[in-house]
Amino acid sequence: MAEPTIPILAAERLSKRFAFGAETITALSEADFTLHRGEFICLIGPSGCGKSTLLRMVGGFETPSEGRLLMWGKPVGGPGPDRGMVFQDYGLFPWLTVAGNIAFGPLARGRPKAEAAATARRFIETVGLTRFADAYPHQLSGGMKQRVAIARVLANDAEIVLMDEPFGALDAFTRERLQQELLDIWARTKLTVIFVTHAIEEAILLADRVVVMAAAPGRIVADERIDLPRPRDPTEPAFNLLRRRLSAMLGGHH
Repeated sequence: MAEPTIPILAAERLSKRFAFGAETITALSEADFTLHRGEFICLIGPSGCGKSTLLRMVGGFETPSEGRLLMWGKPVGGPGPDRGMVFQDYGLFPWLTVAGNIAFGPLARGRPKAEAAATARRFIETVGLTRFADAYPHQLSGGMKQRVAIARVLANDAEIVLMDEPFGALDAFTRERLQQELLDIWARTKLTVIFVTHAIEEAILLADRVVVMAAAPGRIVADERIDLPRPRDPTEPAFNLLRRRLSAMLGGHH
């Protein structure tokens, strides 16, 4: 078992460059941050600041040009079930039930059917969907689909959940409901989450820490701890003070 004092994830002077024709684009420059088990961090910043690049490197889909990315002190060498991605459309298989979707990963990794089914049952209960185990994705609300997507990641033994603007295309009402769904699951499971968003209010509402990024080149310019008690109220003066401070940080780094 890893020591609790060791961060689950550590980026050390992490840089990523892409060749673009004759040019070289620096997508991310010398990023440093750590993430501890159970933390919920949000990455915010303008388009082109390297948020998604950083997330893809954590997922193992991109390799660093320079620097190191360590999970439990060991270099990240590619994608793995210990880092699970939740997509904007949740990526559920429409032909499988809730239980089937969640059991899919363990079965694909060679687990016996009975074990995969038991794993699925356990995580269905964890995310509060016991009554919907035999339902299909088209029969579920957006919040339920999100719960299935997260349960599927957990069933693969994921230790970090990566979310790239999962609520970006939603209307305000649905977005607010799904934010609360996510916080409920996080409180139940003590997931470790990296969540990319453009929205300052969403970041303050969700995160233990907000990592502020700037563009040209993409880089981390601040790492703010959010000490507001949960549940958080966007109309509170302390919330608005934080929003103004983060907004000023983003405005000062175009």
